[in-house]
Amino acid sequence: MPTQDELFAAVDALLNDPGPQLPEPTERARLREAAGVTQARLAQVLKSTVQSVKNWEAGRSEPRPPRLEAYARLLEGWAQQHPTPAPAARTVEEVPAAFAPTPTPTKAEPKPTTDDTANPDDDSPRPDRIPPEQPAEQPQPLRPAARPTPHSDAQYPHGPLAVLDDDGTAYAVGGLLLDCPATTLAQLVTWALTESGLGTPRLHRNGKDSDPLIVLTAAAAQKLGLPPTLDDDPATRRTQRLPDDHKIVKALARSKWQLTRRGFGPWARIYKPVKDGRRQCVQLAVLPWRALDTRAWGDAAHLPAPDLARVLGVYAQRVITPRGSSATSGLELMTALRPPTRAVRDEQSGGWVSGPNPGALTEVVQAAPPEVPPEHPAAQGWTGGFLDEESYQWIRPVETLSEAEMIEPFAVGIDINTAYLAAAARLNVGLSGPFHVTNPHFDKKTPGSWFVDLSHIPTDPRLPSPFAPTGTPPTGPAWYTTPTVAYAQELGHDVTPTEAYLREHSGAYLDPWHDRLREAYVTTMAEAGIPTDKDTDERAFLAAMTAHRLLKNAGTDLDALRAALAAEGLGHLAAMGDDQLASATWRHHQIAMVLSAVKSTVKFGIGKLRERPQGLTYKPGEPWPALERETWRPDIRAAVIAKARVNMHRKMANVAKANGRYPLGVNNDCVVYASPTTDPLGFLPLTGSGKVLPGTFRLGATPGLAKVEGIQQMLTVVDWLERDQPINPARHIKGYDSSTIEGK
Repeated sequence: MPTQDELFAAVDALLNDPGPQLPEPTERARLREAAGVTQARLAQVLKSTVQSVKNWEAGRSEPRPPRLEAYARLLEGWAQQHPTPAPAARTVEEVPAAFAPTPTPTKAEPKPTTDDTANPDDDSPRPDRIPPEQPAEQPQPLRPAARPTPHSDAQYPHGPLAVLDDDGTAYAVGGLLLDCPATTLAQLVTWALTESGLGTPRLHRNGKDSDPLIVLTAAAAQKLGLPPTLDDDPATRRTQRLPDDHKIVKALARSKWQLTRRGFGPWARIYKPVKDGRRQCVQLAVLPWRALDTRAWGDAAHLPAPDLARVLGVYAQRVITPRGSSATSGLELMTALRPPTRAVRDEQSGGWVSGPNPGALTEVVQAAPPEVPPEHPAAQGWTGGFLDEESYQWIRPVETLSEAEMIEPFAVGIDINTAYLAAAARLNVGLSGPFHVTNPHFDKKTPGSWFVDLSHIPTDPRLPSPFAPTGTPPTGPAWYTTPTVAYAQELGHDVTPTEAYLREHSGAYLDPWHDRLREAYVTTMAEAGIPTDKDTDERAFLAAMTAHRLLKNAGTDLDALRAALAAEGLGHLAAMGDDQLASATWRHHQIAMVLSAVKSTVKFGIGKLRERPQGLTYKPGEPWPALERETWRPDIRAAVIAKARVNMHRKMANVAKANGRYPLGVNNDCVVYASPTTDPLGFLPLTGSGKVLPGTFRLGATPGLAKVEGIQQMLTVVDWLERDQPINPARHIKGYDSSTIEGK
């Protein structure tokens, strides 16, 4: 062991000779330009990359030895040849405006090896924002979003995730660059846990921190020995994961790392057993294996690594660090915000033990037979019928259209913002298992499944029935969830259930989930320049949505974009310079990816509450892994969807009552009306002040309000309705089948 004198001598030596000192980043760039050397030439001389040189000159990182000494010697020589002028020259990083990095980038310092500064009870979210790309001196084309909050957690100083490229550069949140020396997956996992400084604090004091996420680009995956695709081999094409005898899996096992039951697929979770009370787990996302579903993330997988890190980082900080598909992330968010257990004091021993967390789903419960899918073990031999609480898929009979409707010039579709999220707010759901009762008195405050006859309730053929997803009126008794039966009662009809499966314990389990996702959605909408205040003028909202749509979908033809903006009355945007307009399109393209991911987290997260069996070898009646989760709750899924459907019917009925207009078709959360104009203000009932009548389809950016989904010529829609096999106009209002392309 070294003596105190030896340590002091070593410290004094370091103080006297701290090693090569580089000039300020702007001076590095000035010296290179003064010498007439390009970044590419400098990268070639130092055996590095152009991107690394840009990072050095922007202050995001510095070279490592021995390249550091060579770079310092070169800059020192240039400084003697080209002294600093007065005043000092400023240089700008050679990056196109559309790819401008996050402001004030910083170099990552090594992560401390101790956890003395960690705050395990910090459950405060740390939202970030996608920074505007325009130069500061130019006017912003859209209203700025909420102020950013810097990433400052002591335990995870480098954010939730990093995108790893093949040169060992790991792109983290906020423009941060990390050097990853790993050449094998075992080394990568060790680096992620011990040196990267990646992770996210728990969202609830009784929960768990999020594991570091490492996203592998195609080049990085290849460098680490992963196959470029899982589709070449028939075995991996079917399972979408590496076989257990693959060399990569075996190498991890030799290093004592384990894989979860889902194996090594696009979202691989690699771990070791808990040590000293701390998790040892890293999440990998393999981009070339289609880890990012295009239905949720668009073409995010093809973004440059820094931009992908930004998009994923914003999602991670506003929602949750991705753990898999958007469905998986949605379900994981429920658990993160409502952990099933908490620490409680053992009265006998006086120590702390794990106990149930009030308000959470604390145990696996058996669903009632009418609530499960037909292949469920509880459904085998059951003949009493099943719940059919799904979203609307309804086409209005063409013979019910009036002549006035048929001669309207347009058909306009409007879409409910995150309809399932709005339905989840303050929804009372069961927290315990079901119990069976006969001839119960209906109570709208009691969650459950009720067997009741609603066929006596009259319905208008121009409106879908509120009691079935097909819109067809019921013909006899059937199973319904509490929101559906409550709506029948709201319409003024008697309901007399003959039996029910009810829950003794209940609560608003989804409220924290709703609140976090709502904030994420509204914040991101505001970042796109969409006004989110409840008193916003609806015409201003429609104009902002049009601007966002044109900018996010724009290609490289800026003249065509300007023409489209001008045609929509957005001349102030069309007047922007090329760099500013290109920057705006790129920014809106990325914002749209985050919005899409948030919406998919809502929709597919609710769907995963009733995850069905997968695999070609499955046989009906066999249990499947999802049934072992506390969050396999088909009754909660049914309640959310039922409430969303009756919310939609209530709005349609109020429109019909106010102005006599009826929908042409409904698809999930989209409804289509005949309209004299290309915007919904032409057919929606308005108040005396010109605002949309409350109780109908009010327009706005928050969950539960509506926005334009698409527009078609009315003649086209009539043709769809008149066919032998009618086409749902709400499903095709964008000009394509949204159910196939967008998963709607």
